[in-house]
Amino acid sequence: MKPHAGPGLAAAAPAAAPTFGLYGGAFDPPHLGHVALAQAAVRQLRLQQLFVMPTGDAWHKPRHLTPAIHRLAMAERAFGPLDRVTVRRDEVDRSGPSYTVDTLAALQQAGPPHARWLVLMGEDQWRRITTWSRWAQLMEMATIVVAERPDAACASGHFFNESDPRVGPPHTGPLRLQAPQLPFSSTAIRQVLAGRHQDPSWAQTAQALGLPPAVARYISHHPLYLNPPESPTDERIQAP
Repeated sequence: MKPHAGPGLAAAAPAAAPTFGLYGGAFDPPHLGHVALAQAAVRQLRLQQLFVMPTGDAWHKPRHLTPAIHRLAMAERAFGPLDRVTVRRDEVDRSGPSYTVDTLAALQQAGPPHARWLVLMGEDQWRRITTWSRWAQLMEMATIVVAERPDAACASGHFFNESDPRVGPPHTGPLRLQAPQLPFSSTAIRQVLAGRHQDPSWAQTAQALGLPPAVARYISHHPLYLNPPESPTDERIQAP
């Protein structure tokens, strides 16, 4: 499905209440791990539509992000060919800090009234969710879906500890998503891209690290990632 920025969720919804997913992140740049996670979510969660939401002003990021308009364009190229996946620009167009709870509220207001909403995130995001703005309200508005890793503590039940304030009434524990475990990292890709003027084979190297070819072509036409990478924050698989 082609990227779409407009509202129109209600008009496209079927009579039966559908399930929508929200997958936010910096996508700086998006890689094939992000794409595989989106595909797994659509398939396993039987989503009517997954909305990929590049963040605007990410208050929680310890480094400066690539300008949002470029991250949006790269996300469109990475996710655009996927069925039932739509890249949206809501947070890119919003002034000030971007908060998932506000984005979700706007999507719910525009969508069918009885739709079910799921919010995708990685384990690191789940562990830090109590630092998010109005996190309890977010968990009342949607079901959290956490992408598993083989080394995750959730496999031993950590995510479902009954004493955890994130679990139990009025909240529900997260659903588990069996995401493909691909060794791709936006940080590693940025490091290759920063030295591409000295490396004529940079595109092949970056693509071996999971950079989609269409995204590599976009980057080659824009002066992105030429400065040395800032703090080495890893963005493996998912980066909400």
